[in-house]
Amino acid sequence: MTDSSVSETVLVCDGVTKVFTEGDRELRVLDNIELTVRSSQTIAVVGASGSGKTTLLQLLGGLDAPTDGRIELGGLDIAKLSERKRGDMRNEMIGFVYQFHHLLPEFSARENVAMPLLIRRMSRRAALTEADALLDRVGLAHRLNHRPSQLSGGERQRAAVARALITNPKLVLADEPTGNLDRETGEQVLGLMLELNRDLGTSLIIVTHDASIAAQMSRELSIQDGRLTTLR
Repeated sequence: MTDSSVSETVLVCDGVTKVFTEGDRELRVLDNIELTVRSSQTIAVVGASGSGKTTLLQLLGGLDAPTDGRIELGGLDIAKLSERKRGDMRNEMIGFVYQFHHLLPEFSARENVAMPLLIRRMSRRAALTEADALLDRVGLAHRLNHRPSQLSGGERQRAAVARALITNPKLVLADEPTGNLDRETGEQVLGLMLELNRDLGTSLIIVTHDASIAAQMSRELSIQDGRLTTLR
């Protein structure tokens, strides 16, 4: 990896604020968030339940819009994109990993992982070939044609990681990705995510309550009272 790729700015938050309105009451969940993410960085976001961590990920992923402020991903102002363009941006530039795998139950592991490429209208044969190669890399070459119900919890989450990375995105957003796994399996999944982060240069932002996970990230941020602060 070149020095220029390491220093590439992937995402910028400038004065990002999110306010929810409940009747005549306003709830300021995020307040003037400033954040710059560079290529290949790993970042943990910690904070109490309800502090706004998941809301922040939704904003960064273009799944919701800030009340105020600007979010740029790959130089594009997300708020200025049409809904269709935002969908294309998510498909091309962002991978999502959640606490629950969200694999489609009627499809095999390889079909689930290939789905983002099929959405791009890549040929089925080419998409499945790429999915097979990535599933092999995450240790699931022997489970390609198994449906989610036939996979263990750790296998399902590894397939979800593969699906998030199949498009070689600039940024992966992970919301408690090991929260539904036992300790040993969770460590294996996290290790896989960090290995792929190093190999592919994809930036990684993980929301977590687990101090041991946060300690393995290159940066640790905290949300408290709607403000984002740097712990290290």
